Amino acid sequence: MDEVFRALADPSRRRLLDSLNARNGQTLGDLCAGIDMSRQAVSKHLAVLEAANLVTTVRRGREKLHHLNAAPINAIADRWIHRYDRDRVHALADLKTALERQPMESPSFVYTTYIRTTPQRLWQALTEPAFTRRYWGGVALRSEWTAGAPLLWQNGPDDEFADLGQQVLVAEPPRRLSYTWHGFQPEHAAFFGWSDEELAARLGERRSTVTFDIAPHGDGVRLTVTHDDFSPDSEMYRAISGQLPGSGGWPEVLASLKSLLETGEPLAAA
Repeated sequence: MDEVFRALADPSRRRLLDSLNARNGQTLGDLCAGIDMSRQAVSKHLAVLEAANLVTTVRRGREKLHHLNAAPINAIADRWIHRYDRDRVHALADLKTALERQPMESPSFVYTTYIRTTPQRLWQALTEPAFTRRYWGGVALRSEWTAGAPLLWQNGPDDEFADLGQQVLVAEPPRRLSYTWHGFQPEHAAFFGWSDEELAARLGERRSTVTFDIAPHGDGVRLTVTHDDFSPDSEMYRAISGQLPGSGGWPEVLASLKSLLETGEPLAAA
């Protein structure tokens, strides 16, 4: 955590994070064009931010894309803000977002976390129903985990496994897993308080894709989750990134996964 505070202490690095917060997935050239610093200086600042895990990178062909990584900030919030007055902080953040929000064009979500476990154990946690049920709020996932296989979703232990149209795209244990994401369901409207018209509009969003990249790292693993291919100005993007009130999104799920693998217990429900 000391590295995070040192990285955030520099105003130039905070400007780079602000730039990525406004538009995620930028190349080094993009970042240099949007900030009054030399390419060498931007590269040095990005190296510090990567070392602090505040920025994560993804290769797309010949390009190296930089993404703001929320994991360290969430860790700080869990340690202090949650203990005191997190509800008020969230309320103010929601108001600020509502006032400043502009339509997002093809947003993407990238989240990197480090877990003290093995790649094989993490693969089990991502693919076995008994595991997912523990850290995903009772949700169990089931599939043959081969490319083209359907992915079934069970909301509770007494429910039937439902086919929501999800499909496995890549399954390379224990290195890479990718599948299509589900669309909104009627229960989401009840949970978020949407009208029939609001739900109907969100049902028109295209299906997105989530990818888990697993790599050994020291005595643990580096897990990078990339969720992309959203519709422009996607409400699903806001849900999975934890921006919708009441939705912890991937940050909450992955924090609970990390806790389960490292301590034997998932995070307690809020």
